[in-house]
Formats: sequence, structure tokens, C-alpha cells
Amino acid sequence: MSADRAVTRKTAPRGDEPRQAKRPESLAGDPPLISILLPAFDAEPTLTACLRSIERQTEPRWECVVVDDGSGDGTLDCARSFAEKDRRFVTTGLGSHRGLVSALNHGIGLCRGRFVARMDADDLMHRERLAAQVRALGAEPELAAVGCHVRLFPRAGLRAGFRAYEAWLNGIDSALGVRAEAFVECPIAHPSLMIRRELLAGLGYRDRGWPEDYDLILRLLDLRHAIGVVPERLLSWRAGPARLSMRSPAYAIERFTACKAAFLAGGFLAGDGSYVLWGYGHTGRALRRALLALGKQPSHVVELHPGRLGNTIHGAPVVSPAALASIPRRPVVVSVAGAGPRAEIRAALERMGFVESRDFVCAA
Repeated sequence: MSADRAVTRKTAPRGDEPRQAKRPESLAGDPPLISILLPAFDAEPTLTACLRSIERQTEPRWECVVVDDGSGDGTLDCARSFAEKDRRFVTTGLGSHRGLVSALNHGIGLCRGRFVARMDADDLMHRERLAAQVRALGAEPELAAVGCHVRLFPRAGLRAGFRAYEAWLNGIDSALGVRAEAFVECPIAHPSLMIRRELLAGLGYRDRGWPEDYDLILRLLDLRHAIGVVPERLLSWRAGPARLSMRSPAYAIERFTACKAAFLAGGFLAGDGSYVLWGYGHTGRALRRALLALGKQPSHVVELHPGRLGNTIHGAPVVSPAALASIPRRPVVVSVAGAGPRAEIRAALERMGFVESRDFVCAA
């Protein structure tokens, strides 16, 4: 492998972040429009198809930065074989396995494009993905980033929960929708994200014991950045037990809840020690516990269950939705599973004069 086709580095001391890899001078010409940031770990079985989908893009002004995170298989050799044939592929290896956050932050420093497109080594791009997302960011300069709709695969054996999540995700088609759904679940499939490079370089990725992609999206929204969506299925997103989100403790449901609670406490609920919790099912109970650990306690619980009305839950009176007009006005957190019930509650709150994102948020 020649030095002008790959980025090489020595293994950093144990416990330290890897030193920034240097880009070969032969690749230091005019920067591309898009840098594709692609971390990979033991991805040899799927990487070839992924990189071929990148080769087929109708928008040719890209580079693909493949960061091998200390793989024990042929991942790095596979990436280098593409770099041998196409200088737009740039490969770098971390030497030892350091985890996704380290790989991503290492790769950001090598990205030269105006935009950075995330990609995972087991997914596939539609050939129009890069072109469509660049058009969207060009047409709306106020957007910090855009995602796109997805198609989960393989379809055979795809569980009902995955199909419901796909439908929910593909129902989000605007920056307003991203903001409204942000505390329900991560509203952008991270491998579909395209973001302005300077913004990503300034924020980087963090390891807080919860999903690094969700953390980035919520930080962007917390800083009042707008994230749009190209409402086309431009990413084939692999579902299955091998995905990191199915294996890592950072992606467990309770870690998602902790992430939501942290951003709610620091943002929407920052000015109030108490709030109104609408819903006390499984999701409502879990969110109440997480918020309580951050000093936020419900003053009232809104419920429809006749057996609960008039009682108290951990000191909070249980009231009907109609009672919201007569109790002190506080932020309302709607923690109800199911898109249908949430839509009904949104409509009811809006009829009462509550404005979403200002007076209430939906979480699940």
C-alpha cells in the first residue's frame, strides 16, 4: 500500500486519544464538497457492498474517510483495496480497538469537505443520497444538518417493532417534525445524517454512557440549530442482532431515558423544579425516576384511568386533562407510548392553548 493512498499512524499510548493522523500531501489539493465519515470495526462481511454504494453516487465530489477501529478481520485491507483504485477513498487505522466515539472523532479531523455525511459499514446508500442532501442544505442555509428516510433490511423476519419504528421515523419530514419528536426517540437515523463540517468539528462526539448519535442530535437542537429531513428513502439501514445498537449497554432503553432526562432537565425544564407529567404507564414511570434524579419532580400527574383520578402518586395529585385549566401553569411532559395517543394529546393541549416545545413536549 503506497503512502499517498492511505493515512497511517502509530498506536497511541493506552488510555490516550489517538494522535491526529496526517493527510498525505498528495491528497491535500482542493477539498471535496462532501466528506463521508465511515467508522468500521470487524466489518469485512458488509464493507464491500457499502463502499460500492458510495462509488455509485451521482454526486461525484466526495471523499470517503474509512476509520478502521482496530479490526481483527480484513476490514482495513478491504478499504485499502478500494483506495488503490479510487483516490477518493482515504483509509486510516487506529491500531487498537478504541470504540466508536474515538473512531468518529479521529475521522472528523481528516474530513475536508464542506459537509460531512455519516455512514455505517453495514448500510447502503441510494445513488441519489448525497446529491439530494446537498441540494437540501443549499436550498435552506438555516439548516445545520439533514437526514433522510430509510428502508430497514433485510425485510424477511423484520419484527413488528422495527417496522413501527421505521414508519415513525419516515413520518418525520421537516425541521419542525424533528424538534417535536426529539424526545420520543432519536428522530434522525444517524447513518443518514449530513451536517456542516465546521459545526460537527466544533461539537464532536461524546461518550456519556448513552447513544453518541442521539446525544449529538439533542445538543444541536439544544443550541437552537435546525435539522431537516429529505423525505425520500435514501438509506438502506441494516437491522439485526449484529448492530452496535443491539449489543452495546449504551443503547439500552434506560440509557436512552437518561439521555432524554438530562436534556429535558437542562433545557425545557431548566427554569422549573416541577412539571406536569401526562401519563404514568411504563414510559412515564421511567422518565419520572430519571428526572427525579436530576431534581425535577412532577407537581401533578395527568391520567385518564378512572381508578387513578383523585389519588396521589409519590405526592403528586392525579388529575384529568380538564383540570389543567385550573392548576398552576407549569411545563407539561407528555410521556405516552404510541403515535396515535400522542397525536390525540397534542390536539387536546393545543385546544387548551398550549404550544408545543414552549409549553409542552412529547417524550416516550
